[in-house]
Amino acid sequence: MFIVTHRKFFYIVSGALMIASLVVLIMWGLNLGIDFKGGSLLEIEYPAGRPEVSVLRTALAPFNLTESIRPTGDKGYIIRMKTITESERAALIAKITANGQKVDQKRFDSVGPLLGREALHKSYLSIFFVIVCIVLFITFAFRKVSEPVSSWKYGLIAIFALLHDVLVPAGVFAILGHFAGVEVDTLFVTALLVILGFSIHDTIVVFDRVRENLKHRFDHRDKKTFEEIVGSSISQTFTRSINTSLTTLLALIVLYFVGGETTRYFSLALIIGIITGTYSSIFLGSPLLVTVEKWQKK
Repeated sequence: MFIVTHRKFFYIVSGALMIASLVVLIMWGLNLGIDFKGGSLLEIEYPAGRPEVSVLRTALAPFNLTESIRPTGDKGYIIRMKTITESERAALIAKITANGQKVDQKRFDSVGPLLGREALHKSYLSIFFVIVCIVLFITFAFRKVSEPVSSWKYGLIAIFALLHDVLVPAGVFAILGHFAGVEVDTLFVTALLVILGFSIHDTIVVFDRVRENLKHRFDHRDKKTFEEIVGSSISQTFTRSINTSLTTLLALIVLYFVGGETTRYFSLALIIGIITGTYSSIFLGSPLLVTVEKWQKK
């Protein structure tokens, strides 16, 4: 009951996070990677120890690549640049090894601008269709729940909670992109879709317990108010939700520190999203049921 009783405080916390995320997204936006805007990515490693960034910039200057160079690990660099051909890549590798230092090429990816725009368009569509399917599923799953909150309102509340769960990671990555040059790619979109699925799973667990307790009240003519039922439902599922999220987070934290560069920010997005998703399921979505019920009474 503590969560439901003090729901306004949690609304303020969620509102502040969502507004802050929207502000940084409008101000800075997401730093799109080559998956979305096209270009080439080259990851290299110097077994004997990497040189200074200025040395690399001097070597690459004749190519006019408008590149960005970011350190990775202890001995490597990731170079992002405009789209180059295979022959240009070979010439580039030859140039940066001209000083005698051995260079290992770890990865090379190249995406054209048309494919990048198509990937961005499909990413938007995938997120939109996932959200629509979630609304339809919840409306169908809770179709027999009509009192005191209609089934379609369960769906709308779940979507509001999901909006919170997507905005917060996006806001964090907008900040990382602006200050640390972190780029988002298709793995980031994959992470958002996973967050949507994980969050809605937690939300439905609580909603389903509310439905069961409403049925129990009807069958046994219990005189509990809707607010008390929602509070009891949260209490009954609280430990389960926290334990499920915690075990997932432990694996993701290990992946963040031990995994490679390609999965580091994917795991970071999941870590942020699962924390916000668990929070919204318990402290935002379920209390909103009580708020909606009270609005209906007025």
